[in-house]
Amino acid sequence: MNSIFAASDFDLTEEAPAKINLALHVTGRRADSYHLLDMLVTFTRHGDCLGFRLGENDEFNLSGRFSPILIAEADAGGNLVLKARDLLRGAALTAGFDAPPVSIHLEKNLPIASGIGGGSADAAAALRGLMRLWRLKLPTDALTAIALKLGADVPMCLASKPLIARGIGEAIELLADFPSFPIVLGNPLVGVSTPEVFRSLARKDNPPLVFSAQMPQTSAQWIETIGRLRNDLEPPARMLCSEIAALSQLIESRGAVVTRMSGSGATCFGLFADSDEASAAAASLHSSRPDWYFQATETLAGGI
Repeated sequence: MNSIFAASDFDLTEEAPAKINLALHVTGRRADSYHLLDMLVTFTRHGDCLGFRLGENDEFNLSGRFSPILIAEADAGGNLVLKARDLLRGAALTAGFDAPPVSIHLEKNLPIASGIGGGSADAAAALRGLMRLWRLKLPTDALTAIALKLGADVPMCLASKPLIARGIGEAIELLADFPSFPIVLGNPLVGVSTPEVFRSLARKDNPPLVFSAQMPQTSAQWIETIGRLRNDLEPPARMLCSEIAALSQLIESRGAVVTRMSGSGATCFGLFADSDEASAAAASLHSSRPDWYFQATETLAGGI
């Protein structure tokens, strides 16, 4: 199950970028218990990677730093990549397309259950990759419906571009002019229960994500705007996991201009003035806490 990833071994590859919640406002709760969220989301150049190759039988293999944690899940058929494959195949066959057996390899570079959309990003990359491999032409709404069946974050990850998402994550507005930022990701490699974080929220009807009539235009304006926003899940996550506060303080001490937790944690990020500062910060952080995860990268600009 665990093997080496080499892009040349596959018919095509697909990146699964990390999803970063630059802001996450919890604005309410639906009758079905789903929380209503307003989110400012971007994606990074660093993430997982999937390879696809047609074969005689369906196969799934893993490699990468965090792959051992997923092996038992994959053996039980619970991995989101496998669920994405099966749902897309069913839709393809219903629409009259062929969906032959495929070998999929997941290079797992992102920490598991860490608030940066790893599993959702993998599922979305599986959908994009298999659409190309099988040469499918499904309507956009059909693909979005499949994505939502896999999880509320998957439609966002399917886009993998800077965006604002509302509702449970299904109402998406792409931000074509959003800039790229040098960023450092950090994770203490301690699990945080997303349901427990939501249960621990002090209130669930917080103010929504609101921008001025004139959206920010420059990187500096966006940094100022992001700094005024918040992640409503960060306070309860900090109560449940003391490492988050320590991690955030460490990243901030290395010169980040904005520091915040992503999603329900425990990943925190720091936005930096330039790539050299981000790289130096990540190296210093790794030296200080070699048992934690740190990665310098940059976010994807809108329109790419």
